[in-house]
Amino acid sequence: MPGALTDPPQLPSRTAWFEEARFGLFVHFGLYSMAARHEWVRSREAMSQEAYDRYLDRFDPELFDARELARQARESGMRYAVLTTKHHDGFCLFDSALTDYTSVRATGRDLVREFVDAMRAEGLRVGLYYSLLDWHHPDFTVDEHHPLRGTNAEREPRDMARYRAYMEGQIRELLTGYGDIDLLFFDFSYPEKGPEEWGAEQLMALVRELQPDILVNDRLGVPGDYVTPEQYQPDRPLERDGERVLWEACHTLNGSWGYDRDNHDYKDPALLVRMLVESVACGGNLLLNVGPTGRGALDPRARDTLRAVAEWSTLNIRSVRGAGPSAYPPPPGALYTRRGRYLYLHLLAWPLKHLHLPGLAGRVRYAQFLHDGSEIRFQEIDQAPPEHNNLAPHNQPPGTLTLTLPIARPDVPLPVIELELTPDDTDDTDADA
Repeated sequence: MPGALTDPPQLPSRTAWFEEARFGLFVHFGLYSMAARHEWVRSREAMSQEAYDRYLDRFDPELFDARELARQARESGMRYAVLTTKHHDGFCLFDSALTDYTSVRATGRDLVREFVDAMRAEGLRVGLYYSLLDWHHPDFTVDEHHPLRGTNAEREPRDMARYRAYMEGQIRELLTGYGDIDLLFFDFSYPEKGPEEWGAEQLMALVRELQPDILVNDRLGVPGDYVTPEQYQPDRPLERDGERVLWEACHTLNGSWGYDRDNHDYKDPALLVRMLVESVACGGNLLLNVGPTGRGALDPRARDTLRAVAEWSTLNIRSVRGAGPSAYPPPPGALYTRRGRYLYLHLLAWPLKHLHLPGLAGRVRYAQFLHDGSEIRFQEIDQAPPEHNNLAPHNQPPGTLTLTLPIARPDVPLPVIELELTPDDTDDTDADA
């Protein structure tokens, strides 16, 4: 087994699919789904292993349909998906030779195998989530997050070296037993446990050895391939030491990752679409989470939300897939994304009849609504006004392109205008066409 962190292959070729996809599905499912009180229920309620095992005794995900999840993800415009292979409670959704605490021993089903096969059948890239925490393992030391904190378990002899060997063994199982894996999402480092406790460099080296092209996130506490802002939206491209950073914002539908029956604080589909566009406009991705119920199905609100996002994506996905930020400053209440010679104007607020786009006079060949392909007429202010009038029509400066829009806002969650630019227009922040 490698003992030092090895350099990954050069990033551009490895990350091209990730930046092209822009939108992914996150799936949190496990024993906590049966409690239906948040995925941290065992820690929040300081639940003993014996009490938590009442879910293991009744675990029967007969409605977990990976093929249906894959279809919903693809129709929603997503091009990759990530499944929790093991969450903080230590329960594994895959067949592991290192523990009996698995879905295979409980039900005879390898849910990771079902997920991987289903996603590949739909043409989606495959990601696996693996928690660094494990409240079931006897050698994982009791800390501030552990459900047994404040009990006699704090004084039990535990050996993190044995736990590190366990983790390495399970990562080897996941990265050798399921074919090519595109993305590995570790979770997470914190003050009491960080890179040293995880054996992060050795673990990362093992990942690189087993699957050289895989993308790994930043939560081991050592540099990964991309960073993962959680439950907040960056409002500008992310950089480190002046260099652009690959990133992915991960968000829930209602604030809980696992199924939470009584949490009704759902985000509106229009807000989720806006968050997707905001991510792409700042050079990032959006990973949107669903938490299947204890029986393995999506609840009606989650299904309806994905259906609404799918309706927008069917008509507008080319404004985000393969797109990225643009150097052009958008007008107030709007966002730009760009893909090759196409500039996409996303209207967060609906203007009254005219919309002024600075710097685009002489640069646009054609304009249309993306949802229905209907032409949008425009006029250009491409020269200075007469000396006695220092402002051009509509009080706009030279270089402005003015769109004429209908009074009524289109009945879509987020209207998008596609601007076809002139062949000689260049923008250093373009994504490839």
